[in-house]
Amino acid sequence: MTTRLADIALQAGVSEATVSRVLNGKPGVAATTRQSVLAALDVLGYERPVRLRQRSEGLVGLITPELENPIFPALAQVIGQALTRQGYTPVLATQTPGGSTEDELTEMLVDRGVAGIIYVSGLHADTTADMQRYDRLRAQGVPYVLVDGFSPKVQAPFISPDDRAAMTLAVTHLASLGHTRIGLALGPKRFVPVQRKIEGFVRAMQDQLGLGAEAVESELVQHSLYTLEGGQAAATALIERDCTAVVCASDMMALGAIRAARQRGLEVPKDISVVGFDDSPLIAFTDPPLTTIRKPVPAMGQAAVRTLLEEIGGTPAPHSEFVFMPELVVRGSTASAPGDRGDRGRP
Repeated sequence: MTTRLADIALQAGVSEATVSRVLNGKPGVAATTRQSVLAALDVLGYERPVRLRQRSEGLVGLITPELENPIFPALAQVIGQALTRQGYTPVLATQTPGGSTEDELTEMLVDRGVAGIIYVSGLHADTTADMQRYDRLRAQGVPYVLVDGFSPKVQAPFISPDDRAAMTLAVTHLASLGHTRIGLALGPKRFVPVQRKIEGFVRAMQDQLGLGAEAVESELVQHSLYTLEGGQAAATALIERDCTAVVCASDMMALGAIRAARQRGLEVPKDISVVGFDDSPLIAFTDPPLTTIRKPVPAMGQAAVRTLLEEIGGTPAPHSEFVFMPELVVRGSTASAPGDRGDRGRP
């Protein structure tokens, strides 16, 4: 027991006496200190004493489209931790191809009496989807918050990154390196974040390089799937159009773009620069380390939870969108444009 106290104290950065007070449920310990000790218990793999286990305020559903893209588990972890700190139990429900749909997962969560639901990159982001499903959910009295996407038809709070600003950051960075032939690889056009990225990209290409909007969208924008293979296919098409840099709408697509370049005997970043989007876990350790646009995951996840709990508490947020600013993270996949290209003046 003494060894365990010492380990926990060291991990939490407090005295053994403080650890003992927390474990025995004694008063006189600050809430933040108590939280540090409980976190140390969890990190070291010790089971919490029964008296310290938090009684659940209820279940909160979290619906994500998939977990293969590491940005979704990262967001789920932030949301799950924030819910747990507030006494709620997160229930993760994931769509899979050929598996449960968003509507089926929603019904399952509602049947289990969840206090609310957080949707990440759901049908609310698809401009072709029927938005009445969210009206029906509200009519059932279930609060919800929508992350990554927007629809004026849905009376709910939305949490989004600034996709247009993200493209401005990427294009400005590449233009400063001398690139004039910059391509954009992204998902299907029916999704709101895709449309916003295109708007931001076209505007940045106009502002930075003086290119016409029509020429940019017809020649330098390539739609595909949000997968490694999708990025590879899109980047291959853009490389064939003499692009010396490719901005990708996800880090997974960016890894596919690097693979496409290598298959053509090109070096990244010597021959072609690649920019990702998300800054998902482990992406700093790829070869080369990926320059990317960091999605503000911690801020977005915490805002989603805070907003949902306000809805649950009876003080709903207005029908509005909370937009979070992304950040450019420069690593090793971008460099100066190759100087021996003869096509850099093309539109």
